[in-house]
Amino acid sequence: MVPSLAVSVTAPPTDALTPARAQPARALKLCVAAGPDFGRELLLEKSSYRVGKAADCDLVLTDRSVSNTHLLVEPTPSGVRVTDMGSTNGTVYRGARVTSAVLTAPAVLKLGRTELKLQLRDQPVEALPPSDASAFGGLLGQSLPMRQLFARLERIAETDATVLIQAETGTGKELCARALHQHGKRRERPFEVCDLAALAPTLCESELFGHVAGAFTGAAGAHPGVFERASGGTLFLDEVGEMPLELQSRLLRALEQREIKRVGGSGVVKVDVRVIAATHRDLLEAVKAGRFREDLYFRLAAVTVELPPLRERPEDLSMLIDHFLAQEKRPAGEMRPETRELLADYPWPGNVRELRNVVTQVVSLGEAATLPKVAVPEATPAPDGKYKDAKDALVDAFERDYFERLLKHHDFNVTRAAAAAGITRVYMQKLMKKHGWRSNG
Repeated sequence: MVPSLAVSVTAPPTDALTPARAQPARALKLCVAAGPDFGRELLLEKSSYRVGKAADCDLVLTDRSVSNTHLLVEPTPSGVRVTDMGSTNGTVYRGARVTSAVLTAPAVLKLGRTELKLQLRDQPVEALPPSDASAFGGLLGQSLPMRQLFARLERIAETDATVLIQAETGTGKELCARALHQHGKRRERPFEVCDLAALAPTLCESELFGHVAGAFTGAAGAHPGVFERASGGTLFLDEVGEMPLELQSRLLRALEQREIKRVGGSGVVKVDVRVIAATHRDLLEAVKAGRFREDLYFRLAAVTVELPPLRERPEDLSMLIDHFLAQEKRPAGEMRPETRELLADYPWPGNVRELRNVVTQVVSLGEAATLPKVAVPEATPAPDGKYKDAKDALVDAFERDYFERLLKHHDFNVTRAAAAAGITRVYMQKLMKKHGWRSNG
């Protein structure tokens, strides 16, 4: 449940942060994810470790802003306890200075200019140091996950590689694609968007590849598709996982041969475009289920990018709130610290898009407004369950509650509700069909 914005809450005590689920210490490691000692790691195999500048520490750091014995790390049955040893510059977790905390992976601690990441031992250490930037195009973030993402995007933007962006709904997939285009060598050329989730199957082929006059009923004249319109530039295929199976072979041919054939036409048209695709679905699962071609998946996934959900970067929440307030021409003080603390405890199944809508609501109605009371299922999966199933249940619950309230507010008028949510009318109709709602217009 999401409480009223007017409720004042107390932040959790910094010496009693309780993990959701314990992890065996021997399955974990502590990595230097940012700072002068980037790349160093410490396997957690014994009862305690010391971290600091002193030569006798288990993890020795050269960062001059770190104390001689800065941190004590103790694997326990309930998680990994970290204790600040009276350091000069302190230990920061989730944006707050802590004296002691019990962590589960993944978790990030900041010690001076150094950032330590607790992660599973079998996960590779990041190959690139995190970027110093707090933005990449329209993407914003100061947290380690976002700065690691920016470092990767900065490299990818310099190439013409086909990119597959995988992320939950509302994380900024289109912003990411636009940023790659803006930072690349095609920045002066067109950027075309094709939202495959918003297209009826009968129109998908024509929108992608175009059609000639008389190709079908209503085709009075020739129409170039997005591949042609993006000539020399970038084509963004949003929600590529929704593409009808029967058209996937044509998309694969276009990617491999760099040529397309208009619907009803006989000749081929050469195209020069960089393709960036995005999906909120697990395409490998779709491949196994026979809903997505394996060869197309590997062609699209030449380079993959994963956008972190908002719940995994809580340090960015206040920065994003300030950004959205500025867009509304409101000062940062429009939202009180108590309210920000309240929002920091919410899991944000709708991610940054949901946060933006909340800020708009606060600006429009004031902090006394009540947020939608989303019925959130238990996020922790059963012992034999899968993370993906728990995540899908969480997102579906938010989607069902959010859009039902939105439709009721607009008397189930599809056009007005879609405009208010910032989505297309076709996509709204798909959601209504999915959840069994009926339209009044």
